Amino acid sequence: MGDALIGAIDQGTSSSRFLVFAAKNAELITFHQIPIHKKTPKEDWVEFDPEELLHTALECMEKTMYHLQEMGYDPANVKSVGISNQRETTIVWDKFTGKPLYNAIVWCDNRTVSTVDSLLAKVPGKDINCLKGYCGLPVAPYFSAVKLSWLLQNVPEVRIAVDEERCLFGTVDTWLLWNLTGGRNGGLHLTDVTNASRTALMNIETLEWDPYLLRFFGVPKSILPEIRSSSEIYGYITLSHRLKGVPISSMLGDQQAALLGQMCVKRGQAKCTYGTGCFLLCNSGNKPIFSDKGLITTIGYQLGKTKRPVYAIEGSVAVAGSSIRWLQKNMGIIKSEHEIESLAASVTDSGGVYFVPAFSGLYAPHWRTDARGTICGLTHYSTSAHIARATLEAVCYQTRDVLLAINSDCGQEPTCLQVDGGMAANNLLLQMQADILGIPVIRPSMCETSALGAATAAGLAEGINVWQLDVENSANLVTETFQPSILEEDRARRYNKWHEAIKRSLGWVPSIDTPVSKPDSGRQLLSSLPGSWYIVSSLALWMISMVAASQ
Repeated sequence: MGDALIGAIDQGTSSSRFLVFAAKNAELITFHQIPIHKKTPKEDWVEFDPEELLHTALECMEKTMYHLQEMGYDPANVKSVGISNQRETTIVWDKFTGKPLYNAIVWCDNRTVSTVDSLLAKVPGKDINCLKGYCGLPVAPYFSAVKLSWLLQNVPEVRIAVDEERCLFGTVDTWLLWNLTGGRNGGLHLTDVTNASRTALMNIETLEWDPYLLRFFGVPKSILPEIRSSSEIYGYITLSHRLKGVPISSMLGDQQAALLGQMCVKRGQAKCTYGTGCFLLCNSGNKPIFSDKGLITTIGYQLGKTKRPVYAIEGSVAVAGSSIRWLQKNMGIIKSEHEIESLAASVTDSGGVYFVPAFSGLYAPHWRTDARGTICGLTHYSTSAHIARATLEAVCYQTRDVLLAINSDCGQEPTCLQVDGGMAANNLLLQMQADILGIPVIRPSMCETSALGAATAAGLAEGINVWQLDVENSANLVTETFQPSILEEDRARRYNKWHEAIKRSLGWVPSIDTPVSKPDSGRQLLSSLPGSWYIVSSLALWMISMVAASQ
């Protein structure tokens, strides 16, 4: 078993993993996975312990290499390691002690709504798209620069560390690379173009930190990592015992890694990853496309320091798999996430129930921070199965929202949608998705496409050269196709109803600049409740009606 192997760290929102692939055929050999613990200290706040992200990744590396050796493989055949990571999550740390200055603020954290309002107050018309020509992104809580601006304004330890020139900033890729290559003893402070493109600080065309953007967000350049391509030897692992001395030769944000892992290397090819959130990316070629439909412009990948970048246009949905966890942990409708498919399949449709899971606002193409979760259409007939089915349908409707916007911006309609991610194992979800889109949905037999993309870029890197980007043979990959099975009239009717539900989710959380009219005494209590209470009260009324009906 002497063939070249490539390792991939896949650090996501739900877990850390380390996977090993065979370079000659992209076969997954073995892996290890450890869940990570999310912190929610306040409503709309989502954090991780940065040291847990690092330690779980390290443990996965060590245990995977142990499994590999037990299987009869020579660990020395692991020629390089790539990194795929959750994007936008923001970490600041002390370069002398190596300790975090604050918890990691996660991509879906929504504490920075007031920060966005303050930033937009100096913009004519408070236009959230005022920076798109620079970075391709709207001014929104999602992106790293806004989170970093909040940290600089609200956490004294961070501000002091900046003043004393000991603060470093990075997204998860940078944090892992810095620690794995030496940390405070010479660790490399780098990021790649895909992750840098999610900060709102990198110029989308020059691929460099932009002075205007730095001034706009109040971020000093001294704390930022150096930007590199997605595929090159950055340095060598010093922290791991079993992988010491192995080069790290790729870094990509997880969705861009999945784009490469799905072999969407031609302009117009699109993929959708269903995980904690839902992310649809379309390869737009070597020139950026700036959306006027609520989508963002991002870097897809850059496979080498002398290679031209490949751009993508993207729509991000904040809540996908996390809505299923909400049904399980918050509402007790299911005992495990795996039960959602059988429960939803026990009814033929959602019974007119629509669920907009806008727990932290709506992302693309709406970009409404004032939206909150809403369940519409409950009747005496409604059951937990209808709510479960409506939850899956919500993922599909949000995906259609994004795909229609991509079609408009790119001027072409994809004939199919390639899918991956944890939720892609749900057959009912993918059949619903094909029905709601009206095009085939294609699932590969190996859904670990983010890790595969990181491994591909690592194996392609100059100086490694053990992987072939064989586009022609990618057509022979084993896949499963879900064909549309409903009439266009039914599809249009249901989609129109979805947008009626979207309208009802808006306006729950006014911005600080929006005047709030004084409610009349009869409605004051209800108008003060957050959107989450609307969901709970709706379910309570449904349960009461079910009890009354049974009597």
